[in-house]
Amino acid sequence: MKKFGPEYLSQLKPRSFSVRYVLTYVSFLLCSTLAKTKVMGRWHVPLKGPFVVASNHFSNYDPPFFKYGIKKPINFIAASDQEVDWWLIWAPFLYGWIPVDRKKLAPSTIKRALNALKENEILGIFPDGGVNETILGSPKNGTVYLSTIGKAPIVPMAIYGAEKAIENLLNGVRPRVSVNIGKPFGPFSINGSKKKKDEKLRKIGSDMMVRIASLLPKERQGPYVNNKNIEKYQIENGFIPKP
Repeated sequence: MKKFGPEYLSQLKPRSFSVRYVLTYVSFLLCSTLAKTKVMGRWHVPLKGPFVVASNHFSNYDPPFFKYGIKKPINFIAASDQEVDWWLIWAPFLYGWIPVDRKKLAPSTIKRALNALKENEILGIFPDGGVNETILGSPKNGTVYLSTIGKAPIVPMAIYGAEKAIENLLNGVRPRVSVNIGKPFGPFSINGSKKKKDEKLRKIGSDMMVRIASLLPKERQGPYVNNKNIEKYQIENGFIPKP
């Protein structure tokens, strides 16, 4: 079965704003007709960019619901050091993305991301670096780093239910998908030695994942389930996620 690897994926780039604008509303139509999609916290989404949206990644079908939640054109940053099945390649080909090597944040990725933020656009990132179908994972440093140097706040978001979308549709059932959006935070100023900068990036990245966890049901929060700040962030967000 044919797969598309880094040689192809690294050549992708975001489509024009107008194309992404139209496809955002195509996603809105699909997610509102084919699924029962419930969005909580959309009032937290800034009226305009620049900002960075950071979400968990439980399913290959998350991106349309990501766009459905934000209701604005997104510049996705996605891993190019992977292989994508032929039946999924249409999505990145159609919408485009800023390719990133998960082992190292390349200058070309940083340049494209910063250019988007300078144009007051929105970056969409899955900070744990890949699909984890069960629980929330650990973050890479790239999300916080781009937010910091781009002087853009981070909007935490959680998506769950999309992982069962195809199975439910094949059984004639509209899947229930939840999209929860939290209160923006940052940007931060990170100074000092490389060691201190790395420590601060990790600390903020961990806090970012706790904020995402606060938008998920308890059984999906993974290693953050007992974090003392989850309840605090749920109060700030104005709601408690439902299973």
